[in-house]
Amino acid sequence: MSRWSRFVSVFGLLLLVIATGQSALKVAGGGSLLGAMLDFVVISICGLLVVFVGSWLTDSDIDSTLYRRIVGWCFGGVSVMFIFLFLRAIHPDVATTFSFGTRAVALSIGSVAGLGIGIHEARAITREREIRQHNHALQRAQDRLEQRNDELSRIRMELEDAVTQLEASNERLDQFASTASHDLREPLRMISQYLGLLEDRYAEDLDDDGQEFIAYALDGAERLQTMVDDLLEYSRIETQGDPFASVDLDDVLADALTDLQVRIDESDATIEAESLPRVHGDKTQLRQLFQNLLTNALEYSGDEPPRVQVVSERRETASAERELEWVISVRDEGIGIPPADQRQIFELFERLHTSNEHAGSGIGLAFCQRTVERHGGEIWVESESGEGSTFSFTIPNRSAVDPIGERE
Repeated sequence: MSRWSRFVSVFGLLLLVIATGQSALKVAGGGSLLGAMLDFVVISICGLLVVFVGSWLTDSDIDSTLYRRIVGWCFGGVSVMFIFLFLRAIHPDVATTFSFGTRAVALSIGSVAGLGIGIHEARAITREREIRQHNHALQRAQDRLEQRNDELSRIRMELEDAVTQLEASNERLDQFASTASHDLREPLRMISQYLGLLEDRYAEDLDDDGQEFIAYALDGAERLQTMVDDLLEYSRIETQGDPFASVDLDDVLADALTDLQVRIDESDATIEAESLPRVHGDKTQLRQLFQNLLTNALEYSGDEPPRVQVVSERRETASAERELEWVISVRDEGIGIPPADQRQIFELFERLHTSNEHAGSGIGLAFCQRTVERHGGEIWVESESGEGSTFSFTIPNRSAVDPIGERE
């Protein structure tokens, strides 16, 4: 409790003492008992009210710096009433004399009136200060928002410039890839052609080593041609992909299996597939994605006939929006991948085996990763050496035909 609120409480107690003393003295002096009781009631009610206000101030929302103003108004009310009584007492035309009890009642009422005015003014000032502080806070918040908007506008302009530069860079890279591919294809074709001519015309003049060397050179030229073609296709995933549309993954998988049918028959492979969902994506790239994953499953099957499963499940994403996504998995029972090597297999030209052990350009899984990223998903592998591999990728559950991406 502050000093000024205690002062109000003490003043209220003083009024209670005056009420008690005045009533007792009036009765003792032979005055009216009813008049003494009325004086006591009026003065004590004012005193109790003042005591209550003194204790209530500290719990109220009134600023404590305004307590002094409230006390001032309280004594201002007493002063006004005192001046009124004084002027009535000295007025020549007023013969009425005021007893001590009457004066005490008038001064008590004046103190309560002044106290009420003071509280009303203090609350008004407190509200005004709160509104002013709130306005200042809003102004500061507005200034921060304007500053943030300026920063966001600057960042947006920088991003737009970066996107423009990136698009120009991608266009230059695409042109470079096309030019390099075209320029490399011709000498590679000539190398292969002339090596073939050497083999046809001078096969009888070459010993076994010479024929083996030519075979190695032809194989290298063919693999280099494959790498050039795959690299060109990889570079065009973003720039020359088809627009996204509703795609039935059952149809996409069927097309991929048709492309691989000869290899499936040769390896006596078994491909099992569940019903797959309809998604929003690039049908051509998704077909190539399945084809690459199935080719790997067939290539690294080990000594036993390949057994491959294609399954799907729907799950919630880890984002705050808790959106749904599809997880598509291709499982095999092949030779597996050591955990230490599972990250690098998605990098460009990374191979865990030589070309003599397993064919491939080292671009297939990098193509898969970039295709999945273009579709807004991610790809990973779960595997142990000798226990097969499961390649899984996610696709957001969006469909232009079926809102939940599900087959009826």
